[in-house]
This record gives sequence, structure tokens and C-alpha cells, in this order.
Amino acid sequence: MSVDVGRALDQIAQIHEQIAKGEVYRGYRSLPVAASGVIGLVAAWLQPRALGAADPIGFVIYWSVIAVCAGFVGTSEILHNYVVRDEAAGRRRTRKVVGQFLPSVAGGAAIAICFTHSSAALVPLLPGLWAICFGIGTFASRPYLPRASGYVALFYYAAGFALLWNARGPDVLNGWWIGGTFGAGQLLAAAVLWWNLERE
Repeated sequence: MSVDVGRALDQIAQIHEQIAKGEVYRGYRSLPVAASGVIGLVAAWLQPRALGAADPIGFVIYWSVIAVCAGFVGTSEILHNYVVRDEAAGRRRTRKVVGQFLPSVAGGAAIAICFTHSSAALVPLLPGLWAICFGIGTFASRPYLPRASGYVALFYYAAGFALLWNARGPDVLNGWWIGGTFGAGQLLAAAVLWWNLERE
């Protein structure tokens, strides 16, 4: 009897998982995502001239702090709903969707730590690798997002490839390389969310 109950519960869990995959996650909202993009653009404009080729480690620290701030702003509504409003099922779904994206963020952070530890000469590769990692995370989350989010992932892939292709010379650590890329990408993501989920 207990074996049958356990099997039935497993089947119900599998059914819930399949249903969840067919539903678009509505935790991401266009306004916080757009605000995170604006943070990237403003940070590119404000990046001190001393950073870059003269101080590549400072460049990594600066943009790591900006990434944390922008990430907090971009996910602020998800965090608020998770703590204040969501019930157990909603929290479980949020953990699943965000869990699809987090490994790519962790990978980008690990690459940054290892590159800066190994050699400052590797730092010019980071903007491109970060963009590709972000594209991977976006693509991994795509089963739970609007289908058009695939274009956002493709944008990050293409931008990452272009940044890596041109990662040489004295100007590669210009703030616009990273702030412009992520600013444009997040504004594109916000437009996709608004058009597909919030327009009505």
C-alpha cells in the first residue's frame, strides 16, 4: 500500500513539473529588468578613467559590484514576492526558474576570479565571456520565459562573440564594452517581458 502511495505521489510531482514547464513564469517584470539595464549604461558612463588598461583588477572589481547591484534591482520584485506574497507552490516555481539561471552566473564569477588570479592579461576576455554566460543562463531559463526570450539569449551570444573577437588593444576595457552590452541586453529583455506578459 505504501509503495503505491509513494508511486502515486511521484507521478503527481511529475505531472506538476510538466504543467509548470508549459506555463510562462511571471516573476520577472519589465520595469526592474529595464532599471538594471539603465544601471549598466550609467555605470559605463561613470566608469573612472583610471580603470581599464591601467588597472584591470580595478575594472573587474568595479563591474562585479555593478553586476551585484543591477542583479539585485533586476530581481527585486521576484525577491519581494518570494518573501512576502508567494505561497509554497509559487516559491517552489521561483526556485526552479531562478535555479536554471544561477549556474551561468556562478560560472561567470568563477571565470572572473580565476582569470584575475592567473593574469591581468586575461581580463580583456571577461566582458565577452560574461556576455556568453548571461546568454547561456537566459537560454537555460527559456522553457519558463516567453519564446521571444530566445532573441535576448542570441543577442548576448553574438555580443559575447564580438567582444571576444575584438579583445585586444588598449581600448578593450572601455566601460561601454560591458555596460553597453548588458544595458542593451536588459532593455531588450524588458521589452520582451512587457510585450509578451504585461502589455494587456
